[in-house]
Amino acid sequence: MTRSEARGRLPGIAPVSVVDIGSNSIRLVVYEGLARAPTVLFNEKVLCGLGKGLATTGRMDQEGVERALLALRRFNALSKQAQASRMYVLATAAARDASNGADFIARAEAILGHEIQVLSGEEEALYSALGIISGFHYADGIAGDLGGGSLELIDIRGREFGKGITLPLGGLRLSETVGGSLPKARVHAKKLVAGADLLQNGEGRTFYAVGGTWRNIAKLHMEIRKYPLHMMQGYELPYDEIAFFLDEIISGANSRDPAWTTISKNRRTLIPFGAVALREVIEVMKPKSVCFSAQGVREGYLYSLLPDDEKALDPLVEAADELAILRARSPEHARELADWTGQMMPHFDVNETEEDARYRQAACLLADISWRAHPDYRGLQALNVIAHSSFVGITHPGRAFIALTNYYRFEGLYDDGRTGPLAAIATERLLERAKLLGGMLRVVYLFSASMPGVVHDLRFQRSTRPDVDLEFVVPHAYFDFAGERLDGRLQQLAKLTGKRLSFRFE
Repeated sequence: MTRSEARGRLPGIAPVSVVDIGSNSIRLVVYEGLARAPTVLFNEKVLCGLGKGLATTGRMDQEGVERALLALRRFNALSKQAQASRMYVLATAAARDASNGADFIARAEAILGHEIQVLSGEEEALYSALGIISGFHYADGIAGDLGGGSLELIDIRGREFGKGITLPLGGLRLSETVGGSLPKARVHAKKLVAGADLLQNGEGRTFYAVGGTWRNIAKLHMEIRKYPLHMMQGYELPYDEIAFFLDEIISGANSRDPAWTTISKNRRTLIPFGAVALREVIEVMKPKSVCFSAQGVREGYLYSLLPDDEKALDPLVEAADELAILRARSPEHARELADWTGQMMPHFDVNETEEDARYRQAACLLADISWRAHPDYRGLQALNVIAHSSFVGITHPGRAFIALTNYYRFEGLYDDGRTGPLAAIATERLLERAKLLGGMLRVVYLFSASMPGVVHDLRFQRSTRPDVDLEFVVPHAYFDFAGERLDGRLQQLAKLTGKRLSFRFE
């Protein structure tokens, strides 16, 4: 046994970094590589307030400029230390709108040794749209990206999108324009949003909320409502609920709630103005729901660099497959399970939707990622890793389904205190489906020993015997696998499904 380089990262790809220079903050994100579902290696943010005073002076704040340049020196060193093969630097509203923006960009480029792309409002909206497209399996609605200086809006249907618009409605700019008055902010925001004609096409669809201030509103909602899964991507609230909550923030009705202490002090003052902007947008749009996104311009920009065949890949399935490569005993076996379970589902009277099939495939790919844990904790480790991983292309109920499937696969087909929080998120239908899939995996794993080459030789089929509904047909070459444990697992599945099941060796 010899020591070797760490195997916790995917082979064959090199890190890339993105520096995002915004009106309120600048951020460095180093990603594992340019991929369909990129994983963050390093992430750091500095709230510089470049856009402070811009609404009244037309210039970037000088103190903010110096803080930003100092942070960029650090970011450049960190990017090199992380061995990023490429650095992409994007700047948004403050740099493009300020009279001293060009001077700041020149100084920043000298520090970084890289060209900085100062995005137009339309380009910012475009990359925001691509961030949504890369992070949701099929987006249908309007994306809004709220920064410190501006709000970008763009219509999205699947992988298609319209022409984006930009409004001078960033949280920092809005606050300064109205002198910190929330009543005036509502009047001003209402006037600006009224001219956004594309919102008229959003009724009954989804509004995708992007940007740090809006993500903190979602975080605050999770804390106040004691939501059990603190995962921003795909956190979705119906129109009536989010409208009521925004009104609470604007009025200050919940301002004394301890949940506010979870929000950084630098963000707290801007949250009511972000709430005003979101409230006025959805008042005009009338979406069925607001869905918060952890992905935005940075991820959208990286997505734009991918070849078309990679853009077309499913980000959830790709991420699950990558985790199988990193943590499963056999990724090939996991892929066999994903294929086999799809073939077997109809025997249990299950007609899968496309979304159902995606979630099932991901659950199978992740079914062995906790094998190194103590046997008593494999189910819990799988539950925690899956529930808290940075997957995209998945809803919160879908995430709960995948996590619970793999808990049931290890621990048995019942609920306990560990499953309660996630079971509350999953729909009843997904909960039943998770137990079915977990039960099937409990049976088939006893043949495979988590190694490939066996699964596709096994099958369920309708029985001709009057006392049996389905037979689990096994080649006679596998007769030595028979035993009490196998019978017990099959009868657990029989009890769950209400079908009479039996083994048959042929």
